[in-house]
Amino acid sequence: MARDTSVPMGVRAQEVMVGLLGRLPDRVRSALAGPEIIVDGEALAVDVRLLIRSLGDKESALVVEDSPELSRAALERNAPMLRAGRRPTPAVTVSEVCLKGGQNALEATLYESSSCSGASGALVFFHGGGWVIGSRAGYDHVGRFLAEHSGHRVLSVDYRLAPEDPFPAAVDDALAAFDDTVARAEEFGIAPDRVVVGGDSAGATLAAVTARRAAGRKHGPVPAGQWLLYPATDLANRHPSRDTYGEGFLLTDDDILWFYDHYLPPGVDRTDPDVSVLHGEVAPDTPPTHLVTAGFDPLRDEGESYADKLRSAGVPVTAVREADLPHGFLPFVHLGPRFNEAVTASAHALRRMLG
Repeated sequence: MARDTSVPMGVRAQEVMVGLLGRLPDRVRSALAGPEIIVDGEALAVDVRLLIRSLGDKESALVVEDSPELSRAALERNAPMLRAGRRPTPAVTVSEVCLKGGQNALEATLYESSSCSGASGALVFFHGGGWVIGSRAGYDHVGRFLAEHSGHRVLSVDYRLAPEDPFPAAVDDALAAFDDTVARAEEFGIAPDRVVVGGDSAGATLAAVTARRAAGRKHGPVPAGQWLLYPATDLANRHPSRDTYGEGFLLTDDDILWFYDHYLPPGVDRTDPDVSVLHGEVAPDTPPTHLVTAGFDPLRDEGESYADKLRSAGVPVTAVREADLPHGFLPFVHLGPRFNEAVTASAHALRRMLG
């Protein structure tokens, strides 16, 4: 078989190494991961310690030379590593579609589980990356996994990125993508009343804003649920977890500030609920919510505050803290058993939400 020369040799070697690490016996993996890391009485998962140690500071950096272009390129170069332990998913079929965006058509990928019979539920998914980096292509393995393990359809959407298209471009695209999905539900094999919005990190924030905007308007569909993994909910204030976990756990406090400053033009009110859902009123029609936080995440506290706010307003909320994991664990689903366990649990929660 001819070697795929599109992947640099160094990345390919790293991909093989990371894939092998995830399959080693627990005692070997624990020894290779180095000393335990304990903060506030909670130990960081072995999977995470192994990943950080195998990547090193340079390769695990999200922001490269203060450049959106270089940061995006670095993330795309490392994308093959994220699929290192993936097995084939023949139970999922994939097709490319276009959705109506806030201004232009949005490219999207539709993942269909073979267990779908007739009109299924669907997740309209928005990828993470601080509204500046990331892509649906980089999350292809995630879309396949969620479709397979939820038994429903997943529509993964590319939205406009900052700083080329700053706020409110992404939030406009997210709401438009949800509306167009519902409008074309029959075309996609989807039940229009069983469309959930969701995502991870910045994508989870977009999903939460979409659900808030949809629930608060007089006309138009409302999501059947929101599936949120470690969202940023308060871009205006610092919460204690920013100080506790802002260094050494993949997403740093400097990264957060960099993403916020590139996403938000000068003069934008950061307490605007379209920016920070924690500052908005909870609409009566706000849908049931599954919200997952990570224990070693600078954004943990604001995510949990949002869950508390929804619950206080009478919204059905399932809140889960994956105490031994860091921000951004969803794309690591194939890199070790602990990552897989956490993402599988969230996929099963999605299955229940979609019915």
